[in-house]
Amino acid sequence: MHTNRKTVGIVGARGHTGMELIRLIAAHPVLQLAFVSSRELDGQRVADHVDGFAGELHYASLDPAAVAAQDADVVILALPNGKAAPFVEAIDAAKPDTLILDLSADYRFDPSWYYGLPELTRDKWRGEKRISNPGCYATAMQLSIAPLKDLLAAPPVCFGVSGYSGAGTTPSDKNDPEKLRDNLMPYALTGHMHEKEASFRLGVPVEFMPHVAPHFRGLTVTTNLYLTRPLKRDDVLQRFHAAYDSEKLAVVTDEAPWVSRIAHRHHAEVGGFVVSADGKRVVIVATLDNLLKGAATQAMQNINRAIGVDEFTAIPVGQE
Repeated sequence: MHTNRKTVGIVGARGHTGMELIRLIAAHPVLQLAFVSSRELDGQRVADHVDGFAGELHYASLDPAAVAAQDADVVILALPNGKAAPFVEAIDAAKPDTLILDLSADYRFDPSWYYGLPELTRDKWRGEKRISNPGCYATAMQLSIAPLKDLLAAPPVCFGVSGYSGAGTTPSDKNDPEKLRDNLMPYALTGHMHEKEASFRLGVPVEFMPHVAPHFRGLTVTTNLYLTRPLKRDDVLQRFHAAYDSEKLAVVTDEAPWVSRIAHRHHAEVGGFVVSADGKRVVIVATLDNLLKGAATQAMQNINRAIGVDEFTAIPVGQE
């Protein structure tokens, strides 16, 4: 079907999201994995670390100049916050028409980069070759709030819980299964990066209180919204169905979704829609797999659109 294969490289491929991306790319009819850069896994076979990947590709430790010299069509930056700029600068200098997708927060506030939350920003893409992938929590919060944004009487308040894969692979209290056992660990209770991101993108202040739980993957956000005028539950549902019924990866559910049902799924679920007696407060619950719709799957949606193939190519959709 597609003769013009495109090469793709991943920088920071050791992390959980990097591994999910490798799996998605392995199943892609157009994208071909050209390099995977990881300091810690330098020289090791990718196939020994990632189920579902076959072939002799090895991890390499590539600095920004070496990444740019690979001459890939697409470069995915899966690095911790604050590390992307040297790679972007090197690619800008060597091969500026490379498609760069950054998974960190580094360019989410940069107006010259396209912010790729397709369900909300699909019509804002103008062919940019610089794409900033949204944060996992920020995705869930925005999907929960956007359909009611014009009726907010106060800042939305979001209570979030994620699995410890969201804390990355660098050891810390937040990804230590012993410390998390039978526990819920609050952190960054004001000023979290995704709070700033959701506020900036929605244009309304959002308040967010994240927690880490003992499960590995999947997040849930419960959002409390005060409204300027009373709504019936049917009115709320109508707005969400209008926003997302045509979307393959944003599913409106009547009941509040469960985080235990979202692991390894590629879509987000938004549901609950419990309205107070006076009709001026609604509580909404959203779940998604933080490594998939919160990261790798969303990246694939954005890359697919940018390389001119169907947005859902190689994304397992509708495996309900």
